[in-house]
Amino acid sequence: MKNFLSVHDAPSVGRLIERAAAIKADPFDHERTGHHKTLINLFFNPSLRTRLSTEKAGMTLGFQVITMDMAGGWKLEFEDGIVMNLDRAEHVREAAGVLSQYCDILAVRSFPELVDRDADYADRVINAFVKYATVPVVSLESAIRHPLQSLADCLTISEHRRSARPRVALTWAPHPRKLPQAVANSFAEWMVNWGEVDLVIANPEGFDLAPEFTAGAEVVHDQAAALRGAEFVYTKNWSSYTHYGATADLPGWIVDEDKMALTDNAYFMHCLPVRRNVIVSDGVLNSDRSLVLQQANNRTWAAAAVLEALAG
Repeated sequence: MKNFLSVHDAPSVGRLIERAAAIKADPFDHERTGHHKTLINLFFNPSLRTRLSTEKAGMTLGFQVITMDMAGGWKLEFEDGIVMNLDRAEHVREAAGVLSQYCDILAVRSFPELVDRDADYADRVINAFVKYATVPVVSLESAIRHPLQSLADCLTISEHRRSARPRVALTWAPHPRKLPQAVANSFAEWMVNWGEVDLVIANPEGFDLAPEFTAGAEVVHDQAAALRGAEFVYTKNWSSYTHYGATADLPGWIVDEDKMALTDNAYFMHCLPVRRNVIVSDGVLNSDRSLVLQQANNRTWAAAAVLEALAG
């Protein structure tokens, strides 16, 4: 791999899952992978799991790890040809060039503004670093994708599936804030490209994801129909792609015990953080069918597999 921005950068999803599982089984057998190498993490919005799991993955592999919070601090300019006489101190062209001299892998996390769809889907922050950096770039979440989360989700499903080709339901759920489509986009993209599950996506009318991410999946607007027979239920909120950034107050889409009873004794999945009794009921989240903590743990091993591949 040259960079890690989406599933399309992985030569083989199955092989990457296998590497994540192997490192998880024996973490310190790989501690010379990053020997005398440096990983820099840039966060343009805050994080708990992504930051700590990536730092842990880097240190497990022997990298020196440096993390810098960019949100509200050092402001970069991403537009070309602009007169920089306002509050942005440095252009990404110089910043990426400098950072490339300080590290062997550069990891970047950004976030959409959820105002201008074209601007967000151009993914300008991640793509600017790819353009100007001279080292591999890892997406720690971008405006439209969250590939490390999706790889961790693949690993989690592979560890718990009971059939060769399980039915996986990705269902929209309500949320008081407008959230990006990144996790849902990426999850759909990885499930389809992995090719070892049958994916159905359930969301209200007006909340279909961009077709480029859902091609190959079944998309329905009936949550109950999607959940019937599912072995895994992945729940996530996202704002509208069609009416960009719009949200809806639809409490009937919460995942609760009655909804899970429609499934084939399914496992519940969510990337966290999760709003209890808004997105999912306490009963579902606290049950022994909940995999949210296992998913969070697998974030470390997903990141480790990617860093190993990029380190060579």
